[in-house]
Amino acid sequence: MKLSSHTRPLALAFALSLISIGAQAAAPFQLDYIGQQIVPTGTQFAGTTVGGLSSIDYVSASGRYIAISDDRSAFNPARFYELSLDLNAFTRSATPGMAGVGFTGVTTLLDTTGLPFATNQVDPEGMRYDATRNQLYWSNEGQRSGAGFQNPTVRAANIDGSHVRDFAVPARYNPVGSNSGLAAGDSGVYNNLAFENLAISTDGNTLYAATENALAQDSLPATAFNGSRSRIVSFDIDSGAAGAEFIYDVSPVVFAPNPANGFATNGLTDFIVVGDRQFITIERSFSLGTPANGIPATGNTIRLFYADARNATDVSSFDSIAGQTITAVSKTLLLDLSDLKNDDGSTLSLDNIEGLTFGPAFNGKQTLILASDNNFGATQFTQLIALEVTAVPEPETYAMLLAGLGLIGMAARRRLN
Repeated sequence: MKLSSHTRPLALAFALSLISIGAQAAAPFQLDYIGQQIVPTGTQFAGTTVGGLSSIDYVSASGRYIAISDDRSAFNPARFYELSLDLNAFTRSATPGMAGVGFTGVTTLLDTTGLPFATNQVDPEGMRYDATRNQLYWSNEGQRSGAGFQNPTVRAANIDGSHVRDFAVPARYNPVGSNSGLAAGDSGVYNNLAFENLAISTDGNTLYAATENALAQDSLPATAFNGSRSRIVSFDIDSGAAGAEFIYDVSPVVFAPNPANGFATNGLTDFIVVGDRQFITIERSFSLGTPANGIPATGNTIRLFYADARNATDVSSFDSIAGQTITAVSKTLLLDLSDLKNDDGSTLSLDNIEGLTFGPAFNGKQTLILASDNNFGATQFTQLIALEVTAVPEPETYAMLLAGLGLIGMAARRRLN
């Protein structure tokens, strides 16, 4: 597999100017269901078990995608896949199969010594390809548990998976204190709620990472009774230095678990940039329980938001925001995927959606592609969903915004040869 860089079209600058128009307004575009495909758990490719797809990124020149697996080198060494998707084969069916989904490559991620990661020494989650610099960026959640503490990381890698450098993650993200993160004086990320995602700015100079939930010193994790104050942190790509940080308020868990002490979570699982400090975000809520209590059969509720950080407070000077008066990132619901229906009228069954990318044009419209992490579970599945981006009729500036999105989709997609 070979990746090569390309020059961003000058049209990108024009697209960015369109993005700024009317972007404060609610829901500037709508998302419609094209169809889905499902890769069964246990699928094998090139001697590896396909699963745990926690991010997806489209590469326009080849029409292929890259997707990182969050396998902690338990099934196979930590890795990412290359795959192809034929959107013409996607269908609004409860049993779509996996026609049109093809895995075409797999690459092992290497540690700082040039070796594959040992078991439980890494938790890969987010990945983006930088065409300008011909590099990959990927995030590692780290660990906070009785098995040990590991700091979360954001790293640059060559396309062969070899390590290039680490970005300078501020020390306040490192887990300190108790295993739970709930004791007085605890700080840093909660276990399994750290850097789940990455996004590259439209000008290609800034990398964003976001925690799935708050830092321990900022707020509690999300429950059915409270949300959680996640942080978005920016990095200068050339220097690797951390910059501005913003608070993104993750919503409470959608459905209370049953029993009441059952597992439940909601988190910011991925995001993509649509303008200057503007994003489309995924919040994935999961509740243990039964459909009779309102909980979906899979336990998952997936919602997409338009998020705007332009007026948000830069909290990079605060190791803790407790007691501080700040303005958080604003957000507007774009789509609750629970509202989507298949052609037979059945509700779209949703797995653990954790990946999001702009896809290719389809029927003349911009697309979004979502991917699920099946946790390598027998009752879960690797789900790929295609959505169509459509302009909201009013006001006029929304159509201009959509045109800008289309240009950004063309200009900022990654290139793979």
